[in-house]
Amino acid sequence: MTTVVVIGGGPAGLMAAEAAVTAGAAVELYDAMPSVGRKFLLAGKGGLNLSHSEPMEPFLSHYSTGRAFIEPAIRAFPPATLRVWAHELGVETFIGTSGRIFPVDLKAAPLLRAWLRRLRKANVQFHVRHRWCGWDQEGSLLFTTPHGPVHVKADAVVLALGGGSWPHFGSDGAWVPILSERKIPIAPLKPANCGFDVRWSEHFRTKFAGHPVKTVHVMVKTVDGTVIGHMGEFVTTANGVEGGVIYMVSAAARDVIATEGTAAVFLDLVPDRPLKRLTQDLSKPRGKRTVTTHLKRCAGITGVKAGLLHEVVSKEMLTDPVRLAAAIKSLSLTLVAPRPLEEAISTAGGVSCDALDDRLMLRSAPGVFCAGEMLDWEAPTGGYLLTACLATGRLAGTTAAEWADEHRSHRV
Repeated sequence: MTTVVVIGGGPAGLMAAEAAVTAGAAVELYDAMPSVGRKFLLAGKGGLNLSHSEPMEPFLSHYSTGRAFIEPAIRAFPPATLRVWAHELGVETFIGTSGRIFPVDLKAAPLLRAWLRRLRKANVQFHVRHRWCGWDQEGSLLFTTPHGPVHVKADAVVLALGGGSWPHFGSDGAWVPILSERKIPIAPLKPANCGFDVRWSEHFRTKFAGHPVKTVHVMVKTVDGTVIGHMGEFVTTANGVEGGVIYMVSAAARDVIATEGTAAVFLDLVPDRPLKRLTQDLSKPRGKRTVTTHLKRCAGITGVKAGLLHEVVSKEMLTDPVRLAAAIKSLSLTLVAPRPLEEAISTAGGVSCDALDDRLMLRSAPGVFCAGEMLDWEAPTGGYLLTACLATGRLAGTTAAEWADEHRSHRV
């Protein structure tokens, strides 16, 4: 029997292990942390978003420039199949009002426990506290452990080492120099689904940090001049903005900042009210009412939304109904920098797609396959990240087992 070694115990690595053992290989899984699936558990803390139920064409459009590379894996393991897979683990799912797919209990831990039970029953062997350091002079995999170095031979290897976000949960990008030394092309790791710094006034920071901004439409112009927009919510922080709809435009905003130094996002604070009607409402006599009271009564703007207006627009504009309405419908915020990679939800960059063949095997390292977030693709939250990690893990695990079996037969 051939042996496939999987390095990395996140969703991509676990799925690679499942696929490889299903294909007939003996599977050994190694992870640097004391237990597997740590980032997966944290990501599911607020409700595990497994995937999205929208039709395949719009679903795939969320992978942007990485679509051509990621599409075959997702078509082979689409959201509907993912739901069947979860059902077979004893985890029922449902489709939320947003189209997102969740476990019925919304939790990650029961799914992970059931998954690990099934993998162990299939004789997948787990080795934790084993940090991969590359290859030794004989070509064996080299790990450091609390008990000293360990050398492991394998017929094929699946690397599923994650990106560089949330390093305290194991996704620390330590694999980058190892593969770079072997001249494997790697795009620099960058934050994805991240927050951004805004130069708030001390008053705004003190009063509104941590406040949710409900139901706004956010627009940003991409580097090539295309305007993208999404509806949703976000949170103001002491440093800037993060969450929800900010993550949806974060890739575009990050790339504009890299090119131009800053990026402007435009907020429609009342997306359900047309500009003409809003202007008419704000043109009603204010009398002795304060601007704050007038905004509340005529535009429904209170709290942090009112704070954002006062932060950005001039006092003169606040008293001009036409200009004020225009500002409410397109309030400009200047993003000055993405938050650090270690704070990001996910990672852009990684092993170049050109470095891999259609089996996800490294062209310059036969028998070494890659999967998950360490590949150079990105997608917004909403189930797209997890679906692609699972799908690429499944593809890499299957093809690694097939490759190992074929080449072992040749050797025999």
